[in-house]
Amino acid sequence: MKALFIGGTGTISMAITRQLAEMPQWELYLLNRGNRSQNVPASVHTISADINDEADAAEKLKDMKFDVVCDFIGFVPAQLERDYRLFKGKTKQFMYISSASAYQKPLANYQITESTPLANPYWEYSRNKIACEEYLMKLYREEGFPITIIRPSHTYDERSVPLGVHGNKGSYQVIKRMMEGKPVIIQGDGTSLWTMTHNSDFARAFIGLMGNVHAIGEAFQITSDESLTWNQIYQTIANALGVGLKAYYVPSDFLDAVGPYDFKGGLMGDKSNTVVFDNSKVKRAVPGWTAAVRFDQGVRMSLEYISSHPERQIEDPEFDQWCDQVINGMEEAKKRLIDAVK
Repeated sequence: MKALFIGGTGTISMAITRQLAEMPQWELYLLNRGNRSQNVPASVHTISADINDEADAAEKLKDMKFDVVCDFIGFVPAQLERDYRLFKGKTKQFMYISSASAYQKPLANYQITESTPLANPYWEYSRNKIACEEYLMKLYREEGFPITIIRPSHTYDERSVPLGVHGNKGSYQVIKRMMEGKPVIIQGDGTSLWTMTHNSDFARAFIGLMGNVHAIGEAFQITSDESLTWNQIYQTIANALGVGLKAYYVPSDFLDAVGPYDFKGGLMGDKSNTVVFDNSKVKRAVPGWTAAVRFDQGVRMSLEYISSHPERQIEDPEFDQWCDQVINGMEEAKKRLIDAVK
């Protein structure tokens, strides 16, 4: 069977690429700009192109047909319209990576299924994903375009440690603060539930949906069944580092109001909400699949990788200073209020 991935080297897609490369029944092609080609297995074919240059992509794909095409980097409907023009009649299944952040916020029920309404007033990213899904479902209903929609949640790999509050340069600065014994900011009071999924687990379920007749015209969420509070998440990281956790709690709306970072979408529209996923649908479609990597196992693999790869230790002094300013500001406000009521 022949598959084409648009992208194919990101956090989610690289795990699928690596696993699929070891399966002799699949012939895999990646269409991307080749910026991460050094990480691609030798058996994988690369089509060097910018998918946004539609004419060039069409020329390079003109004599090719696929059993499966997946777009990992489509964010707005115009990009899916382009994909439809490129792959109409050229694939038996078109898989689109959407996002679990598209689910209704605030949630009416903490347990999420694929039938949970899609609505996120806090995050344009999520609203665009919803619009992409609606466009594809319309094509399926009206023209039979063979779509499958995939909704990942917080998926991570060995290259980074997944966290709630971090700066624009990733999570390493928070890890550094932990190691230095400094307080780290946790949104809210740390008691809301969250779900972390290792990319290797995601990949196994995704591959099980490829070429799967039960996946056509359907949406699936692929996440771990393990739900942890943010307090447990941060404590697990601290335990793996062998340090104590100094948690400092700050309301999400306050973080968004005082920071140069987009916490309205990332926190209020996503991570501040308790989310527990019901994965029974994907388990029915892919018998035997279950997430196998616990968070404490996955985060240790990430920390070991980062500690042995200096290029992943990206410091962010601006974010570090901002954390200190937020914490000092809240402590000063607390002291003033305490003094005022004495």
